[in-house]
Amino acid sequence: MSFLIVLGLVALVALMIVFGTFVTVQQGTVAIITIFGRYSRILRPGLNVKIPFIEAIYRRFSVQNRSAELAFQAITQDQANVHFKALLVYAVLDTQEETLKNVAFKFESEAQFMVALTRTIEGSVRGFVATKKQYEILSLRNEIVHDVKNQLDQVLESWGYHLIDLQLNDVTFDDAITRSMAQVVASANLKAAAENEGQALLITKTKAAEAEGNAVKISAEAERIAAQLRGQGMALFRKEVAKGMADAAQQMQTQNLDASFLLFSMWTEAIKNFAEAGEGNTIFLDGSPEGMERVLKQIMVHTQRPGLGG
Repeated sequence: MSFLIVLGLVALVALMIVFGTFVTVQQGTVAIITIFGRYSRILRPGLNVKIPFIEAIYRRFSVQNRSAELAFQAITQDQANVHFKALLVYAVLDTQEETLKNVAFKFESEAQFMVALTRTIEGSVRGFVATKKQYEILSLRNEIVHDVKNQLDQVLESWGYHLIDLQLNDVTFDDAITRSMAQVVASANLKAAAENEGQALLITKTKAAEAEGNAVKISAEAERIAAQLRGQGMALFRKEVAKGMADAAQQMQTQNLDASFLLFSMWTEAIKNFAEAGEGNTIFLDGSPEGMERVLKQIMVHTQRPGLGG
């Protein structure tokens, strides 16, 4: 019976030796081997052999790209709270032995590394945001990422990692600030609309005034030309009338006729025109022989002026 127990113990030890000797490392990961707690060597992907009971696997970790989502807030220069949501992509710097040792022993655990990484990024972002005002933040997203990368790359390299990408996916403010910013934008839009409307109205009125001014100028110029033409026409009419009267008077003198007959004819013709074209207006004329004689004498005086009577 004791022999069977011993045989079972031997078989168990043999299995433990076999399973403790061969180690499988998955693709994309490495394993850190220690001997009695002290670093010994690195196991690469595939089937590896280690010394049972002496060599131990201290830690396994991935050398592939890893990502993490972060959420934190910062305060601007004018005391506005800004909330950030970021996506971080990072990886082990390389697969060199010293780099892998840094990754394995720099932090006690992966959780502690993530805490340090998160706080470092938050500190970089907060330091940058603290120098800016709230209205600048939304337009400085690329500058924030660039500044954080510059500060983070050197720190991560000392830990055995490098930063592949950092994206600020969401940048928001407190509700009160968001509402006030919306009001500012709405007010700016209303102001711009009012200014545009005012400019349009000013242009419309200016064009209307210019058109009216041009119309007045054109009308005045037309009136001036019309008055000039009327004056020229009246002068020409008077000239022709005077010339005709002078010719008629000269012919009557040539025929030994009394020129007063011509004047009497003109007088009666004028009376006729008054009656026909008066349009109901009342015109007072002295129709007595003395009145006609007085008028004829006045006409004779005018017709005897130079250029009329010959």
